[in-house]
Amino acid sequence: MKRGNITLIVMLAFFGGGIMLIEQCTTNSGKTNDQKVNSYVGDQACKSCHASQYKDWLSSDHFKAMQVANDSTVEGDFNNTSYSADGITSKFFKKGEKYFINTQGNDNKYHDYEIKYTFGYYPLQQYLISFPGEKLQVTRQSWDSKNKKWFHQYAGQKIPSHDWLHWTGNAQNWNTMCAACHSTNLQKNYDYENNTYHTTYSVMTVSCESCHGPGQLHIDYIKSDGYKNGKKVKNSCLQMTKSGDHLTQINTCSPCHSRRSEVSADKPVSSEFLDNYIPQIPTKEFYYADGQAKDEDYVYTSFLESKMYSRGVECSNCHNPHSGKVLYTNNALCLQCHAKTYDDISHTFHQTGTIGAECKSCHMPSKIYMGNDLRYDHTFRIPRPDLSVKYGTPNACNNCHKDKSATWTANAITKWYGPNRTYHFAEDLIPASKEDANSEGHIMRLLNDTATPAIIKATALYYLKNINTNNSSQTLIKSLKDKNAQIRYEALRSLADFPAQVWMDATGPALTDNVRAVRIAAADLFITIPSSQIPPAYYTAFTKARNELEKYTLYQTDFATGDALAGDYYLKLNDYYNAEKFYLLGLKKDTALNYARLNLSVLYNIKGENNKALTVLQDALLTDPKNDRIYFNMALLYNEMKDPTKAEECLSKAVALKTQNPRVYYNYGLLLEQNNKIKQAVIMFVKGLEFSPLDADINYALCILYMQSNQINKATPYALVLKKYYSGNPDYDKVIQELGL
Repeated sequence: MKRGNITLIVMLAFFGGGIMLIEQCTTNSGKTNDQKVNSYVGDQACKSCHASQYKDWLSSDHFKAMQVANDSTVEGDFNNTSYSADGITSKFFKKGEKYFINTQGNDNKYHDYEIKYTFGYYPLQQYLISFPGEKLQVTRQSWDSKNKKWFHQYAGQKIPSHDWLHWTGNAQNWNTMCAACHSTNLQKNYDYENNTYHTTYSVMTVSCESCHGPGQLHIDYIKSDGYKNGKKVKNSCLQMTKSGDHLTQINTCSPCHSRRSEVSADKPVSSEFLDNYIPQIPTKEFYYADGQAKDEDYVYTSFLESKMYSRGVECSNCHNPHSGKVLYTNNALCLQCHAKTYDDISHTFHQTGTIGAECKSCHMPSKIYMGNDLRYDHTFRIPRPDLSVKYGTPNACNNCHKDKSATWTANAITKWYGPNRTYHFAEDLIPASKEDANSEGHIMRLLNDTATPAIIKATALYYLKNINTNNSSQTLIKSLKDKNAQIRYEALRSLADFPAQVWMDATGPALTDNVRAVRIAAADLFITIPSSQIPPAYYTAFTKARNELEKYTLYQTDFATGDALAGDYYLKLNDYYNAEKFYLLGLKKDTALNYARLNLSVLYNIKGENNKALTVLQDALLTDPKNDRIYFNMALLYNEMKDPTKAEECLSKAVALKTQNPRVYYNYGLLLEQNNKIKQAVIMFVKGLEFSPLDADINYALCILYMQSNQINKATPYALVLKKYYSGNPDYDKVIQELGL
């Protein structure tokens, strides 16, 4: 689900050079301001000393991120106009000084709604409407500031009023989806018990203190005798000054220019991003398999993939830190660092002055989001049409030459630059993402290459979780000692698919990791263990980390998916009352949230309420009749309810939907074997191995099946897999010994 569909992404803004008054202050030495509480003072307090920066800011997207709707801020045409699309006709008009839209509400009736605030201004402007519970909702109708016309978000879709994406629903809620990055010092203050908000902010829009932090102590210092006498005072300096380091700048802007979740409302000053946020890594669900942006992913993760990031490039190298505009609008931007030969036709093979000769056309392919917002990929990669030919991934060349094939483009690259391409991590990341028998080798190459970006190593660990072998578990455990917090975090998340005895001793120290997200991930592992089995040496640390995990979990509950996350948390704790409560809360926000239904059915099954579990799964099928996972869960449930016929029917439907879940084929094979349908069982087992060649259960099942029919030669290959990857398991070792391997 796309967090950013309703958020106008704005240009990066940082304070760089030109700041004189704060050079004299300090955050590290001298007398202290520790006893004083810092507070937000507003942008007007900055204006007198920083007039030039303030003037630049007034022209920025940040300044116009959110404003009261009035004649000077509203871009849209409210002169009694109308707009029809997707079965809805909306009218835009004014009453006195106020702006209104007449459109369809969540009761399917038309109402007049007052526009309270504007949201962004270019290339599109959106509008906020007040609802009970102190909620602000974003209208589906947006104003195209470039082409001066109304248009719909999710154009071409008829969205029913009960849908999560409806403009009155959770997906279009300002408090949850937008507010933190369009206002200064935003406090969400969500009450999950009543589904209400008490959201506050210090400044309505993105102001100076969004990047620099609260300014009261700084102003107090500037007014003090200490400043006049040249004394440096601790904590009197703002964040994000020109003396800041590379990571501080990037980690200050990335919270609003990344796809991520917030860890907590409590955000201590930290140079470590994962103390406060958990970014989305570039997995194939959200990015293309080679790591290029696919969904509305923003720029932070992409930038972490780039050589620019690894070489110390920071946002203000390309963007004016206050206006947000790029320093140059042509190739001069890149030629600040790169040799002028890269601007020559001998390199670009496109006529100078054309779009094809622009650096960004080849190295920052663009994509339109939110209907008309053109955004550029920040991985800064060299186009690889040869990978497009091999794997179907996109490339910048065909972004322009849409009438040509990837093969045509790859041939052109070979003609211009020769047959050999410089290695790129995508060559291993793409096959790693397939999560098959060949993936582990590619994953290990990524992990062992010191040049692989940390965010890509973390992604490799994510894929490793589905290659459930002794080798993979040991690789994950080894990664717990990596200096990069994202790698440690993903290693812990991936270990969740392994038995506790594999990871318990190795993960205990992570409960006291110096990064909060890592501690949370460790606690999420340990809550799956009965408290009596947690080693005494870890129990105190576990208790503290679990409290952080619970805060993180409950902080997400203004999202439908956050409710499901809370349901999972309480289910692991065997707190069935709260687990059920949060699953149902999530389904109330998003009626299509079948992830919650699947786990709710598991909860009812655990409680012995199989009829309720079955009803939940049947409801899930109504919203998603082609979901193979639902049929699989129903099959397991029917089998437990002593109805193997219906179980087989459900497994058959899951297979017909071309499921890639090896457990479907494994369970179907077992059921067929029990019914003495041996040939069909073998077909199912073998099909399962196509998706997970190293699956221990399937290899063991085939080995036993062939041994029982004395087909030793056919049993041996499967036994060899067990020997190579799963030695130490008593059942597996027994068949290996019987076969003399």
